[in-house]
This record gives sequence, structure tokens and C-alpha cells, in this order.
Amino acid sequence: MSIPQSGGGVIEHFGQLAELMESGSKPKADWRIGTEHEKFGWLTATRRPLPYDGPASIRTLFTELESRFGWAPVREGDNVIGLTRNGANISLEPGGQFELSGAAVASLHETATELQNHLDEVRAIADPLGIKFMGIGAAPEWRHDDMPVMPKGRYRLMTDYMGRVGTHGTQMMYRTSTVQVNLDYGSEADMVKKLRVSLALQPVATALFASSPFFDGKPNGHKSWRSRIWRGLDDSRTGMLPFAFDEGFGFQAYVDWVLDVPMYFVYRDGKYINALGQSFRAFLRGELPAMPGEKPTLSDWADHMTTVFPEARVKKYIEMRGADCGDQAHIVALPAFWVGLMYDQTALDAAWDLVKGFDTETREGLRVAASVSALQGEANGVKLLDLARAAVGLSHAGLAARGLGEESLLAPLVENVKTGSTQADRWLALYNGAWGNSLTPIYEASSL
Repeated sequence: MSIPQSGGGVIEHFGQLAELMESGSKPKADWRIGTEHEKFGWLTATRRPLPYDGPASIRTLFTELESRFGWAPVREGDNVIGLTRNGANISLEPGGQFELSGAAVASLHETATELQNHLDEVRAIADPLGIKFMGIGAAPEWRHDDMPVMPKGRYRLMTDYMGRVGTHGTQMMYRTSTVQVNLDYGSEADMVKKLRVSLALQPVATALFASSPFFDGKPNGHKSWRSRIWRGLDDSRTGMLPFAFDEGFGFQAYVDWVLDVPMYFVYRDGKYINALGQSFRAFLRGELPAMPGEKPTLSDWADHMTTVFPEARVKKYIEMRGADCGDQAHIVALPAFWVGLMYDQTALDAAWDLVKGFDTETREGLRVAASVSALQGEANGVKLLDLARAAVGLSHAGLAARGLGEESLLAPLVENVKTGSTQADRWLALYNGAWGNSLTPIYEASSL
């Protein structure tokens, strides 16, 4: 989840909303890679989720990361709710999922190094305290009542709202973890093509990275339960954005969609003001019930943009949001997959050729099939394994064309398409075999 945005005065005219997105356009030489991943902390003595307070806790980790490794605290009231250092952030998801939002870097080798450094620092503090972290898409055993609640005002508001819309919102907030990459675009036309390709291929990412076949202590009938959860969350702010494939789509069409998504909050003076279900269009007119007579700032708009959750999201860059978190190699493979497809024009053009014939029904069908069956899924005659094999091949070629030796980081995905299996398949085989229908071994097996 995003931290409060900053910068920008009162919105003076409607065009500023699209201009904010347009301001993200960069020349190719300035394109960067920003990787984010979430992970569940657990106590080795009890296999319970990591609490916010106590001797072995998130607060202790934050304190030690600050004192030993130079991270600076981010506070909400009296509580430290995140850390920052050199363009990177550590933040908390609602159930205590520990998230690294990496700095914007030029190469995937820097991504891999950053992740290794982060895990080394965290382990140095966590291991003596009896804390470990799971790289997995959904908490396999913990129930909702087991999860700690992080002291963040945004999450209190969202929890209340999620309970009134959709069917799976609180499951997403408290019991899932993802890995995503944020990538740049060069122009509006470049954004449009990248968004269309990324939306159409998000089911491939869901399939390749499926790692959440267990929930509430048993198999759940899906290879990616995290992806299933997103399909039952809030239709007004999630999904495959079929309008992005309409002729004439661009920054303004995306803005129009976000404007029609109900608000969650307004952030003022370190506090979240409840604006649940209210309209940003009314806010622009100075008619927001939560703040009558006041008009929004660009920061308010940037905050509102973080409360939409499509499979690929546009801000001043594009976020790829379809994958479960996994082991360390898969965490790095996710940005590698998308960089290979998005940052080489030949690969991007070929990827568009792969998917440009898909209609809305096929794209949505693949999304559903990926969550249920991962690489064994298909929709309207399109087999996800065939599509994944082609997409991984294009990504490999795109990375090779960058000339940085990054294509080796795709190794886990090459193996997945070779075998037709994913981490979810491998864990299910263990659960039904060597683990004897017990999920106790998965804590160590999924630890980062």
C-alpha cells in the first residue's frame, strides 16, 4: 500500500490531473526499475504472525534497522510505520506484511543486489529474535482474527469500507503478499501500448508466480488464491480495464475512470479524514461532504490514484500487479520478466502481436484461469502455458538486447515453462506427499 503523497498545490484546472501522469514521461535513457515485495513475518517458536509491539516485533525490527543500518523513521502519530533510506522505503501492509519498495535503479543486477542487502540486514536482526519471513502469496493457515492490525489510519478506514463492498477485501489487506515492478514510459503512446500489453499478460504473470494454493489451513482449489481474492474485492476499482483497449485511450480516459472510483480518505496534517464512498469530482467542485468548501491539491489526487487497484496501474509510471510473492529468485524474476518485455521495443512490439487479437472475454477468462489452474489454465482456446512460453522467450530476447547479462535472472521462469509447473504445484505435491497433509513444513519451506 502506498504512503501519503506529497507535493503540489491546489488543483486550479481539470487538465492538471492528466498532466500529472504526462509528467512521468521520460526519455529511454532515464527509464528505471522499481521493485516492491511484501512478506509475512512469523515467530519460529509458535508459527504465529509477527506482532507490531513486543520484544520480537515489527517495532523492534524498525528500531534496530534505524540504529544499525541508517534507516530513517516514518511516523504516524507516536508510531513508526515505515523507514526510508537512499530512495528506498520499508513500509507495512495492514496485517504486518513487511514491504520493501526499492529505489529506482538502472539495471536488474542492482535490483538483485538491493534485495540481497535488504534480506541480509533483516536477517541479522530477525534471526536472534526468532523471527523469519515467508515469501508466499497468501497466509496458508492464519485466520483473519489471528492477524495483527497495523497502527495506520488509512487501513482503519479501508477495513471498514472493505467490509461493505465485495466479498474478499479484508482477506486481500491482511492475508496476501505480492511482488510488483514499477516501470517508466516515454510518452502517452508508449504508456498506452505498455499498459495494454501488461494488462493482457498479467494472467501470465499470475500463472508463472502462483504460490498461494493454501488458505485457512487447507488447499483452496486455486493455484493463486491471492488472484482469486482480487476478483472478489471491489469491482469499481479493480480488474482488467477493458476501456484501455478502446480506440483513443490515453491519459485522460484513465483519469476519467479514476475520478469515478469512490474515495477512501483525504490526508491532512498527519491524519486521515474519512471520505469513504464520496466523489473526487465533487471534491474538485469544493463540494466534498467530508471537507465542504475545500478543493483538492495535487497530493490529494495522487493519493486517490493509489486507491485504485487494477491488474496494472498507471501513476507517473506503470505498476505490474498480477503476481504472488515467492522465493528470492522469483522476486527478482518478476522485474526481469517485465523489463525484458517493456524496455526493448522489438520485444514490446512482438508482445503486442501476441495479445492484440484477444477480446475482453478472453482477457478476463485468462485472468480467472490463471488464478485457478496457473500454467495449466486456458480460455477461448488460448493456453496459458503456450502464452507464457512465448512471453518468457520474448522477455529473454529483450533482456539480451539490453546487453547487460540480465537474462540469467529469468531462470526460475524458464524452468516453470519447461516443466509446466509453478511453486503452487510443487507445494501441493509436497502437501499431498511428503508433508502428509500438514502445512507445518511450509513455514520453513517458504522462508526468505
